[in-house]
Amino acid sequence: SCFSLPEAVKKLLENMQTDLRSLSMECKKKFPPVKEAAESGIVKIKTIAARNTDILAALKENSSEVVQPFLMGCGTKEPKITQLCLAAIQRLMSHEVVSEAAAGNIINMLWQLMENGLEELKLLQTVLVLLTTNTVVHDEVLSKAIVLCFRLHFTKDNITNNTAAATVRQVVTVVFERMVAEDERFKGIVEQPPPVQGNTNRRSVSTLRPSAKDAYMLFQDLCQLVNADAPYWLVGMTEMTRTFGLELLESVLNDFPGVFLQHQEFSFLLKERVCPLVIKLFSPNIKFRQGSSSAASPAPVEKPYFPICMRLLRVVSVLIKHFYSLLVTECEIFLSLLVKFLDGEKPQWLRAVAVESVHRLCVQPHLLRSFCQSYDMKQHSTKVFRDIVNALGSFIQSLFIVPNTGNTAAVSAPAGSGAQGTAQGGPGTGGISGNLTTQAAFEYRGTWIPLMTVSVQGSAKATYLEMLDKVEPPSIPEGYAMSVAFSALLDLVRGITTMIERELAVEEEAAAEFREAHPDQEWQPQPAHLVWEEMVSACWCGLLAALSLLLDASTDETATENILKAELTMASLCGRLGLVTPRDAFITAICKASLPPHYALTVLSSNAANLSSKAYSIQGQSVQIISPSSESHQQVVAVGQPLTAQPQGTVVLTAKNIQCMRTLLNLAHCHGAVLGTSWQLVLATLQHLVWILGLKPGVGGALKPGRAVEGPSTVLTTAVMTDLPVISNILSRLFESSQYLDDVSLHHLINALCSLSLEAMEMAYGNNKEPSLFAVAKLLETGLVNMDRIEILWRPLTGHLLEVCQHPNSRMREWGAEALTALIKAGLAYKHDPPLAQNQRLQLLLLNPLKELSNVLHADIRQKQLESVLQILQSQGDSLGPGWPLVLGVIGAIRNDQGESLIRTAFQCLQLVVTDFLPTMPCTCLQIVVDVAGSFGLQNQELNISLTSIGLLWNISDYFFQRGEVITQELEREEEALQKQAQEKGETLNRPFHPAPPFDCLWLCLYAKLGELCVDPRPAVRKSAGQTLFSTIAAHGTLLQQPTWHIVVWKVLFHLLDCVRTSSTTADKEKIESGGGNILIHHSRDTAEKQWAETWVLTLAGVARIFNTRRYLLQQLGDFFEAWEVLLNHIQSAALSKNNEVSLAALKSFQEILQIVTPVKDSDKAGDALAAMGVPPVLIDPLSASGPGRPLVRSDSLVERLTRYNGAEMQAPPPGEESALEDSALWWSAWNTWYRTGTDSTRPPSGPTEKLSFIPSQPFLTALIQIFPALYQHIKANFSMEDLKKLGVILHGAVSVPISSDASPFILPSYTEAVLTSLQEAVLTALDVLQKAICVGPENLQVMYPAIFEQLLLFVEFSCKPPQYGRMETKHVANAKYNQAEWVALNYVPFAERSLEVVVDLYHKTACHKAVINEKVLQNIIKTLRMPLGLKYACPSESTWKLAVSSLLKVLSIGLPVARQHASSGRFDTMWPELANAFEDFLFTKSTPPDNLSIQEFQKNEAIDVEVVQLISTEILPFANFIPKDFVGQIMAMLNKGSIHSQSPSFTEAEIDVRMREEFSKVCFETLLQFSFSNKVSTPQEGYISRMALSVLLKRSQDVLRRYVEDERLSGRCPLPRQQVTEIIFVLKAISTLMDSLKKTQPENVDGNTWAQVIALYPTLVECITCSSSEVSSALKEALGPFKDFMQPPVSRVQNGES
Repeated sequence: SCFSLPEAVKKLLENMQTDLRSLSMECKKKFPPVKEAAESGIVKIKTIAARNTDILAALKENSSEVVQPFLMGCGTKEPKITQLCLAAIQRLMSHEVVSEAAAGNIINMLWQLMENGLEELKLLQTVLVLLTTNTVVHDEVLSKAIVLCFRLHFTKDNITNNTAAATVRQVVTVVFERMVAEDERFKGIVEQPPPVQGNTNRRSVSTLRPSAKDAYMLFQDLCQLVNADAPYWLVGMTEMTRTFGLELLESVLNDFPGVFLQHQEFSFLLKERVCPLVIKLFSPNIKFRQGSSSAASPAPVEKPYFPICMRLLRVVSVLIKHFYSLLVTECEIFLSLLVKFLDGEKPQWLRAVAVESVHRLCVQPHLLRSFCQSYDMKQHSTKVFRDIVNALGSFIQSLFIVPNTGNTAAVSAPAGSGAQGTAQGGPGTGGISGNLTTQAAFEYRGTWIPLMTVSVQGSAKATYLEMLDKVEPPSIPEGYAMSVAFSALLDLVRGITTMIERELAVEEEAAAEFREAHPDQEWQPQPAHLVWEEMVSACWCGLLAALSLLLDASTDETATENILKAELTMASLCGRLGLVTPRDAFITAICKASLPPHYALTVLSSNAANLSSKAYSIQGQSVQIISPSSESHQQVVAVGQPLTAQPQGTVVLTAKNIQCMRTLLNLAHCHGAVLGTSWQLVLATLQHLVWILGLKPGVGGALKPGRAVEGPSTVLTTAVMTDLPVISNILSRLFESSQYLDDVSLHHLINALCSLSLEAMEMAYGNNKEPSLFAVAKLLETGLVNMDRIEILWRPLTGHLLEVCQHPNSRMREWGAEALTALIKAGLAYKHDPPLAQNQRLQLLLLNPLKELSNVLHADIRQKQLESVLQILQSQGDSLGPGWPLVLGVIGAIRNDQGESLIRTAFQCLQLVVTDFLPTMPCTCLQIVVDVAGSFGLQNQELNISLTSIGLLWNISDYFFQRGEVITQELEREEEALQKQAQEKGETLNRPFHPAPPFDCLWLCLYAKLGELCVDPRPAVRKSAGQTLFSTIAAHGTLLQQPTWHIVVWKVLFHLLDCVRTSSTTADKEKIESGGGNILIHHSRDTAEKQWAETWVLTLAGVARIFNTRRYLLQQLGDFFEAWEVLLNHIQSAALSKNNEVSLAALKSFQEILQIVTPVKDSDKAGDALAAMGVPPVLIDPLSASGPGRPLVRSDSLVERLTRYNGAEMQAPPPGEESALEDSALWWSAWNTWYRTGTDSTRPPSGPTEKLSFIPSQPFLTALIQIFPALYQHIKANFSMEDLKKLGVILHGAVSVPISSDASPFILPSYTEAVLTSLQEAVLTALDVLQKAICVGPENLQVMYPAIFEQLLLFVEFSCKPPQYGRMETKHVANAKYNQAEWVALNYVPFAERSLEVVVDLYHKTACHKAVINEKVLQNIIKTLRMPLGLKYACPSESTWKLAVSSLLKVLSIGLPVARQHASSGRFDTMWPELANAFEDFLFTKSTPPDNLSIQEFQKNEAIDVEVVQLISTEILPFANFIPKDFVGQIMAMLNKGSIHSQSPSFTEAEIDVRMREEFSKVCFETLLQFSFSNKVSTPQEGYISRMALSVLLKRSQDVLRRYVEDERLSGRCPLPRQQVTEIIFVLKAISTLMDSLKKTQPENVDGNTWAQVIALYPTLVECITCSSSEVSSALKEALGPFKDFMQPPVSRVQNGES
């Protein structure tokens, strides 16, 4: 120490000597012994100094002697001397040179002074110095010193009292400090355990060390003294106060807790002495009830005494604080007492100090934790911690409910308090516009309690517990208890939460490290968890009750802030500990406080109901959670509408509501991770607040103050207006911060938003009120900020939004779609890691909801969906990759009920895809593109889109064509992969058109799609699709592999034909009114049937053209023949359809596939726009060359053209194809089709034809017949008689078909012109082809000639007998009315005549053919000609009989020689009678010439008759010997008849000589005669015939003459009838002719008989001379003249009587 330094020692010695000298001076006179002692003392000191090196030690050793002079000086009791001595003694003490013995002496001396009442303050000082500077004082000495101080404390002198009290305190402290120091010294030494003692009184202190023993004794006596018992150790105490005792006990306990905790002896004291003492002293307080009269109680109750009570509470606080672990049970009692003291029935001051004590506990969270562990968590133990909190709560409530005594004035509010008077923006506005500050206070149901600052946060600085000088209970200011309780609550919350959170953080860190080290093991939470949970569980109800009440009552912004902060920290802590109910309860409280009072919000009310049912009792006193009061004196800052389904009035928001809202936002923002399911509460509340404040969502989901807020009811003050942007900003930040939440919390948030949204949806049903879009908007915001982990929340998020999109409320829906599409677009645009291109699953996940939107029926949603698709295509089109099928699915999900605009938007997307993105999409999607484009073609809302989509299909096909190789490779790779997968799974690969290679399948899908469009109900679509289909097949078909063609033919083309045929045959025949009024429909298309007809035509033509142009390719397919048959079947059914357009077109297709029309070569196509459009090449019809009425130029007939064409075709087929082209099966199949078509179409209708049956048109029949020649070229090798017969039936039928009257002007020439129709031309051409073929063909073909003749002769008959068509009535063309449904028979004359010419021509060539001879062709010709010849003037046309005659003459000129040649065979036997009849019918016709026949005409006709007779004379009669006798007889009779032909009775006089056919008669007669006298008589029979004929003639003449003479005589003067006169003249002329003939003839040729007959005429002639007619006379003259040659002298008779 500083005292041992040499200078200090030297100084000490000097001072001591000085002191002794002074003493000796002072005592020199009065007290000589003292003086001597002083002087010897000086010597002693000098001696010690001289002898010893360590002077101080030597001094201490001799201290008794050194101190002696001073002690004696004190004994003088002289103040001056005493003071000097005490000072000197103190100096010695301070240098620690006092030994134990000396110290004892000093104490004794001090005691005497004390008893004498001298130098009291000095005494105290000395004792203090003695005890503090060293440890020499022990045991009794020490106790004596302490008692001395106590004694001085109780003197009358105030200063002494106080100084003594301070000294006692210090001395007590010193005693304990010595013990602590002693323990420190012995720390390392292991002590022998004290011998175990029985259960004796533990006062024995044998086991304690010296200092400890002193301390023990002292503490024990303090207890005795407080308990008013005699002390054991502090002997000599005279009086003592309890208050002082308690203060001392408190300070020891507070300052030296270690002593009691380490030493059993001391612990025992605490348990056995202190606690019972405290409890005993508390009893008056416990029993006392305020207001209960003492008379009522059986024994007088001691009144509580403030000083004791307050000190007891202090002791209890210390006991609890430090020795809680030792005194578990005792503390339980103390705490229960504390709680009781808060009772409303206790005196105010008692409650105040109790609250202060509770506050002290509340700032010690660790202590509170211990309570919880020791009591609340133990079974059968009081829930102390819970009770404390509840007590505080009910204490606060009681302050509001029971007005304090003496505080009743609070109801009439003190001036300046925030009562109603100031609500008008006065001081009550709290901290918002607070330039005027008001006193902070709580106000609840009229009770007003001011709030004062009682302590710094976190320290329980008590006011009344420190009033140690007061004896009377102080008066407690209003609001003090409330303020302390409020602080206690806040400190409690702060302490607990901070402590637990700190420990939680440590634990979480440990958990994280553990997981890193042992990833496979589960982290076991520490037992501490249970404690934390128990603590929270125990206190939350009470806290919540108190805080909610205070929050409701608070009128001070800061207080409100503190309360909210407490609720918020509690909520957060509960959340972290996973305590759902309390967490939700605190959150509910904040939520309710944010909303206007009594606001109906179901989530909150249900939660609150749960709580309020938890009434909890505090020592039998039950506390209810008080519901907030409505009369709040807060400034109103906003008025708005509540968010409810039923419209209600307005609600108001106060500044406090807004403050709470901010807390709520803060909670959600900072503690989102622990909110879990209570997100629901938070968000629901925020939603309502946002609604009341009129915030509406904007882009990206952020809420902005709505401009035109719905309804006039929203009123916002400027104060809140400035807050709004902040709130809206925090709201957005709240959801932005969701990116820091872990996955589970994020899910909670999303779920909460979804259920909020569901509620909003519920509410928006059935009305068109503005819905709350809060949840949807926030879902969007949350999604947007969590893009990096979008996968985990995508399904719930989008699933919900999809539901929103189906909501009937349009605004709701619109936002759902807005949110969903915004999310999808953002998701696709976000830079994911790995990028979307490598994460197909994610990409499909993102696009899936877009597809799901297609199921929504609302057009506005689909519109939004499609607009987003358009945007996605524009921004991400290149990178969609595997997402294409989905996107295309969306574009293609159109339905007819969706309306035009939607379809138009979708179509824009498709157009964009086709124009820009085909190359970027996987080739496997191309098929989908085709399907989608097809579906746009099929929609029926917008025709233009259908047509344009067909154009797109054409573009797509072009793309396939250009990128063929690339597509093929990619598809084949894909195919291999799929094949592999399928094999692994053991399945077969399933895709359309499977066996075909994938690229071909793509084409097939395209064709199939176009095929579907070809049978669309709309004609324009069908037409366009058909043209496109055939054009693509034509243009790109070369890309297909050969086997694929098989599918094209069967599955595409024939399938299409089937469909079209079915549709056409079942189409409606109703007339379609002109569409839409402004579109005129041409009459040729004004029924569905006619429109389908056009389609059928196009389709058939297209298919036929493909068969034609791809013939060689198709023939290499195995089943070409079957295909050919099917195609022919289609052609046939089309040809037989009851529609002229279709049937004619079918034939043109027939012609095309037979390659009758040159196929258009590809090279010619370029210029031919029509062909490019797929219009079938028009057949240049042979009939179009000759218009109606112009005769056909025969030189270039169809036949010749055909043979030319076919010849060219034959010369150069591609190598190796000759056989194929001539494949007879194909041609015969074609022939059969032709035959069936022909038969069916020309078969006349059976039965009566009242109902109009279908009659084929002329162009159709013409085309049909025109096909035959070409067909025949290929089948002639096997063309049999059978076939020829079939052909004949068809030709005959075709020609018989009448024409409808409205078509007649175009087909028939004017009736007078003799022209063939093209049909008739064609028929003759067909026969012509046949006969030419027979002509050049092998021998065996010639048997067909007769059949051809037969056919032609049938046609010839038409001239006189037009054919019947069934039982159909036909009119003559002249009588038919144009434009009526009548049928007109054709003029068959030209046709019949042409047929006749052909017959003659043909006969000319074939007369000698065996078949012609055998089949009696000549006879048939004659038989046929008999009809016109017989009719003669009765023929329909004059030309007919003339032609018949000339033909007959020609035929006979050829045929008769043949007939003669074959006379012997009998083949011609039957012909002769026919011929005779024919001559007879013609020369002696029954028909009369028309009246208007001119003389010249008549003469011409006569010349024809003459010609016939000449033929007889030249061709028949000369060969009579080869001719049957009967025939010759008939001829003779006929000539005979002709030679004396009697005139027709109708002739006029003037014409008679002409009309008599004199020339004819003459020729007949001459022929007769010539034949009679012919010198070439070869057979007797011939001569016989002629003689017989002549005798008949002569006999006839004789008769006529005789009758004339007779008549002449009888008539007298009357002239005879003209007829008879003519006859006689004719006979006379005949006689003269005969005479001439006889003259010319060789005499030997004339039979004698004849001569006799001639001469016998003479007398008769002479008799006629008398006639009166001059004409007869002149004729007679000529007749008589020749008789002169008979005038010869008679010659002598020869014997036998012959000349």
